[in-house]
Amino acid sequence: MTDTTLRFSQVSKSFARGKDRVQALNNLDMSLPPGSITGLLGPDGAGKTTLMRLAAGLLIPDSGTISVLGADTRRQARQVQTAIGYMPQRFGLYEDLTVQENLDLYADLQGLTPVAAASRQRELLKLTALGPFGARRAGALSGGMKQKLGVACALLRAPQLLLLDEPTVGVDPIARRELWVIIQGLKEQGVTVLMSTAYFDEAERCDEIILLHQGKLLKKDSPAAFHQPLNGRCFLVTQAVVSKRHLRETLQHRASVQDARILAEGVRVLCRDTRPHAVAGEDWQIAAPTFEDAFVDLLGAPEDPDAEIMSDPPSAAPPTDQKAETVVEVRDLCKFYGKFEAVKGNTFTVRKGQVFGLLGANGAGKTTTFRMLCGLLPASSGTLQIAGVDMRHATAQARGRIGYVAQKFALYGNLSADQNLAFFSAAYGLRGKTRQTRLDWAQREFQLADYRNVNVDDLPLGIKQRLALACALLHEPPILFLDEPTSGVDPLARREFWQRINALAEGGVTVLITTHFMDEAEYCDQLVLMSLGEVLAQGSPQEIRDQAKYPAHPEPSMEEAFIHLIQEHESQIRRAS
Repeated sequence: MTDTTLRFSQVSKSFARGKDRVQALNNLDMSLPPGSITGLLGPDGAGKTTLMRLAAGLLIPDSGTISVLGADTRRQARQVQTAIGYMPQRFGLYEDLTVQENLDLYADLQGLTPVAAASRQRELLKLTALGPFGARRAGALSGGMKQKLGVACALLRAPQLLLLDEPTVGVDPIARRELWVIIQGLKEQGVTVLMSTAYFDEAERCDEIILLHQGKLLKKDSPAAFHQPLNGRCFLVTQAVVSKRHLRETLQHRASVQDARILAEGVRVLCRDTRPHAVAGEDWQIAAPTFEDAFVDLLGAPEDPDAEIMSDPPSAAPPTDQKAETVVEVRDLCKFYGKFEAVKGNTFTVRKGQVFGLLGANGAGKTTTFRMLCGLLPASSGTLQIAGVDMRHATAQARGRIGYVAQKFALYGNLSADQNLAFFSAAYGLRGKTRQTRLDWAQREFQLADYRNVNVDDLPLGIKQRLALACALLHEPPILFLDEPTSGVDPLARREFWQRINALAEGGVTVLITTHFMDEAEYCDQLVLMSLGEVLAQGSPQEIRDQAKYPAHPEPSMEEAFIHLIQEHESQIRRAS
């Protein structure tokens, strides 16, 4: 056993992009000790996936050396690949094959004997709790179960080093927690784990964090070492009169504030120095720093996209008007696929200017509900009105008032950013001067000038998200539907996205969003929590958390509330069946 599982020495790697070359990694030096869990973080384009592929021996560096378990990846790539486990972002499960058939296929590809494969598969099915689902087709699994199957396939050889490229992207909090139990168990068995992630709470669980930026190592240290320089600069701010969203907008505009984000308890502020900068009516309490604060401090908070419009701090505003016009009305909504009931008689309303969140585990029926709301899928029964229009009979009339960002961004990958904008502007019926004005607005507002001629398939995920949102807003819709728009997007891009959403809501746009990020749920005015096709709970974020209180958790976080309410409901369903 070597004292270093993975070592990069002066490693550089670049790729061609049109006539230019993009430097993905630049003279990178780093190493991983055995038996550790290391988190790999950084903005889109930082070089995380390139680092993973180099470590797996799938790419050759332009310069420098990479050693994996003592083997050089240039000369001994095959030896490296048989000694490690690697799960890329889009793990290649065969969706028409069952769980067992996928495991058999990957065992065969990795050269395991039938006896060794059967023994290892039994261990992995138990480890991932997939044993009861061996005969289920992979395409019929939930997102979290697919990720666990991908991990199982990567672990068939019992590797000393496991490379996981964003294994928890797009999965719900329950599945994330289950995946982390697996990862922690592997560490106890002596496996070294390197995983990239967009979740700050996952970074906090790691032994060390590697922070990349523009292909360079910004910092590598323990989470506690990242926190330490920020002592005295973090505060929790509350204000009794205005909404948290409006308070956050007000604080972010102050020169002394580097970053402000909404939490359950109030607005968390990172100041540029250790002095609180309170005004009358605000309560500032010192808070312990976190890795998220360190990330923003080292990389810089995203520029406020609304800064030009709101150059002065917003004036005081009351909380969301509970008497505002109802723009979305859903009553007894059902959707059947054959005999399977995907959505079960759900009822809720959304008012003008609200940010309305739809939460639930993978497979809860969120996307099905969204597609019915947008007129993309017919409802089986129930009432569904958008801006006063019956979506079961007059969908075309309502679609002109809707903007929609799909889970996988309905952009055309072989068209450039400019061509996508031109296509969607024409599809929305924009013509002449109005069309050109909105295209110019999109380029300027979403900072797309550097990507105008780049095909969408070649864009970083955060830029794709910007482009998708720009396309959805070209026709200035009063209602915006966003289906997991931040899944897999880096933390700074997520913050920039939410600054835009807050500004839209402040301007009267109604926003409906699904998300697996529980911190994003706190930005919503109202939430609906779904499980197995039905509504479990609805109300403000505070009201949802209140419904999950019990003696062991008198003040649950949104993630704790989510897990408690869904697990309680699903256990009741199992007991009743």
